[in-house]
Amino acid sequence: MPMTRKIAPHDGDNTAAIQDAIHAVSTGGGGVVVLEAGLHSVRGLTLASGVNLVIGKGAVLRPVTDYEAYAETCVDVIAEKSDRAMIVARGAQNVSLTGDGVIEAGGEGFIIGNDEAVGTFIPAELRPRVLVMEHCRNVRVSGVTVKDSPMWTLHFVNCDNLHVSHVTVENNRRLPNTDGMVLDACRQAVVEHCRIATADDGICLKTSAGPDGKAIGTCENVVVRHCNVSSLSCALKLGTESHGDFTNIVFEDCKVLDSNRGLGIFSRDGGRVSNVRFSRIAVDCRETPDGFWGSGEALTVTVVDRRPEKQAGAVVNLLVEDVTGVMEGAITAISASAAGIHNLTLSRVRVTQRPGALGTGQRYDLRPTNADLAVQPDEAGRANAYRRGADGRIIGLEDYPGGLPGLYAQGVQGMTLVEVEIDRPEPLPMGWNSQTLLMAAE
Repeated sequence: MPMTRKIAPHDGDNTAAIQDAIHAVSTGGGGVVVLEAGLHSVRGLTLASGVNLVIGKGAVLRPVTDYEAYAETCVDVIAEKSDRAMIVARGAQNVSLTGDGVIEAGGEGFIIGNDEAVGTFIPAELRPRVLVMEHCRNVRVSGVTVKDSPMWTLHFVNCDNLHVSHVTVENNRRLPNTDGMVLDACRQAVVEHCRIATADDGICLKTSAGPDGKAIGTCENVVVRHCNVSSLSCALKLGTESHGDFTNIVFEDCKVLDSNRGLGIFSRDGGRVSNVRFSRIAVDCRETPDGFWGSGEALTVTVVDRRPEKQAGAVVNLLVEDVTGVMEGAITAISASAAGIHNLTLSRVRVTQRPGALGTGQRYDLRPTNADLAVQPDEAGRANAYRRGADGRIIGLEDYPGGLPGLYAQGVQGMTLVEVEIDRPEPLPMGWNSQTLLMAAE
């Protein structure tokens, strides 16, 4: 019979009680560890095989706001200089995090300033992720609410058979790098019925590089459905880290609300992207200051060789269908790499294009480029986000030829448009292209 351990709240540090219970249940053949209603203050926690850690109704798990407190919960994949997380699972099987309780992740404790020029807070150099599960099989995360993550919120690395459902993420909309959910080289994964609101990517698929510089794996057979996402970067995204291949990826029946970008594919690091489908998605995409990536695109697909020594991977067989809503930018499909975009189909896409208040939607965005990998101390910018050139403009933001179109394509081989309707204002605002569909000359 599965074991059950219940952990009462504690006025002080409750790490040892929770960790001891996880160990006992795992070594005893598996079962459940339940955090009872009340406050549980912790340092780093390690989940284990066969254990379902339940944050019960009324329970608050509150990790401390000290990066050094997580020295024993380090992980393989470094993200934004971070090599640790508040909660980790490494090489575990049949491992779960569930319940109706809340993780209060304390992101405000990692803010060190305010960048008024681009509208973001300045984060501490080192910030932990909230949850990292790496090299795990049969993973389930369900029901929990995570608030105010200091960095990436839920990061699944090289996992097989992953199911995430009914999870809520509520992050500070001005704190960079607070991605809601990252599936990094995961296979056989389903994400459904989740709500994400964050300053950075909402639900993002990646294939990162490990310590040896090689891809940690591939991203295959992933379905994201019935999710509501609000993002100031890209709501439903594939890339930017793209060292390994992506294949058989589906985003369907989702809502994108109050977001910078709706749907995005960003090929940069050599991994091939194939057989991707976006279906039945409503978008609400708005301009943002140019220090954020993009501005108001319903869909953006970009292929850029971010490192001169390595060509980006091709994007092949992309279907975008039954997309509706509003955008203040354009639909863009741009390959600046010889790899190219191949066999792109837009079917039953009906969006309204409206002018934004900032005018930033009148440029297309090729970031991140090689220029963004490092920013020198005497330069204006933020590494892996933006860098300003000598003219003061952000490198990678380019003017549309002849002004803002409804759809802009460059480096696309094999493009099919079926019932694509872009409703534009009349008369067209200043700086807009008279052509709704603009195909760049090769």
